[in-house]
Amino acid sequence: MIPISRTMAKFARNLKFSEIPEEALKEAKRFLLDSIGCALAACGNRDMEAAHRYIRDLGGKEQATIIGYGTSTNVANATFMNSLLIRALDYNDIYWEQDPSHPSDIIPAALSPGEWLKRSGKDVLVGIVIGYELEMRLCNAAVPGIREIGWHHASLTQLVSPLVAGRMLDLTEDQMVSAVGISGSSHFTLGGVVAGALTNMKNTADPMAVEAGIRGALLAKQGYGGPEKLYDGKEGIFEVINRVKWDKGKLIEGLGREFLITQCGYKAFPTEALTHQPITATCEVMEENSIDYKEVKEVVVETTTRGRDILSDPSKYKPETKETADHSLPYCIACAIVKGNVLLSDFEEGALSDRRVRSILPHIKVHANPQIDSLFPRVKRAIVTIKTDRGEFTKVEDYAKGRPQRPLSDEELIDKFKANAGGKLSKEDISQLVDETMALESISDIRRYIKRRLT
Repeated sequence: MIPISRTMAKFARNLKFSEIPEEALKEAKRFLLDSIGCALAACGNRDMEAAHRYIRDLGGKEQATIIGYGTSTNVANATFMNSLLIRALDYNDIYWEQDPSHPSDIIPAALSPGEWLKRSGKDVLVGIVIGYELEMRLCNAAVPGIREIGWHHASLTQLVSPLVAGRMLDLTEDQMVSAVGISGSSHFTLGGVVAGALTNMKNTADPMAVEAGIRGALLAKQGYGGPEKLYDGKEGIFEVINRVKWDKGKLIEGLGREFLITQCGYKAFPTEALTHQPITATCEVMEENSIDYKEVKEVVVETTTRGRDILSDPSKYKPETKETADHSLPYCIACAIVKGNVLLSDFEEGALSDRRVRSILPHIKVHANPQIDSLFPRVKRAIVTIKTDRGEFTKVEDYAKGRPQRPLSDEELIDKFKANAGGKLSKEDISQLVDETMALESISDIRRYIKRRLT
């Protein structure tokens, strides 16, 4: 049998722009625009400033550009930093079937090598589609997901990023297989990075897996070898991660004929994915019943057992950092009650001590609902009940805004981008960047797109 990593390498090596459906290409451009907006919004944040100093101090050849900063550095470091910028605010895309992931974290594995090697817009779009397709297939393949047994989704990204980078680097099929073996045998990530009180590593784990992929591809290009049977060989993934049931067909069947990118979702809120349905339900309850936050006596949120465990442990009722706050279901719900929305500004240092929000936190109860567990992950239901002296008001929400079932229109997506890029780019540059992204296939050298608009 052909090893799975070789089958994936064949797909990544041979996929042609002309074979990708128009709707998949459109989503690739929309996700690119959304990701750049998220990266621009993160520029200047304390953690991004620290990471940028780290990259700048390392130095290296000026091969690729860091979004927003304009710094040029070697392609591996640029890929890492650009991925980190996209991920930093937890505002980029979300796909969650058996496993959760943010496939846009992988976009810099196409963008940065593409800049270095003067690839076209079409080349970059093909790389983005490859990244989404393989990452999303990995999210479907293990039952339950590997996140359910303690592994972070960066453990999946390390297997995909070398193939995206390899396509940009024009690796041979054998070199691509080696790149997967190098990256994929070296970068498994513990779920502990998103457990309890969170640190900067919550946002950094996946970008490090993207960086590992391009380093694996660069080594393979020099003739460095890696294990071929990474999935299906002795002490490979299927044998070692054995507390899940792997469906090999979901990894490789229909490759090149089916494109999953259209099933990925956007984030309408800059928070952890399982907070989105409860936030949506809370906003709707408050608005539909004209409830003032001062009326609220108690809030009961019913969610999955995992949602309760990871999003409402004691540290989440006293969030001191952005990383903990945007993974705190009580904090997000309190913001929605007090302010009618949850915005990037709610995670700035001063906002975390807002007395109105803090006053609501003790009144929020989070319960695991076995019926909701039975629907998960196909449906990520949330039930929110707000109790006041006027009575109790309840809302059931299955699909948050931005998911394929409730998609963001082009206008809504562009509005999100403008809000994220505002203050970082001029209105003229923002408008031109939207136009150029939506016509990326017409760009012959991606350097023009990056140098003119993202620095």
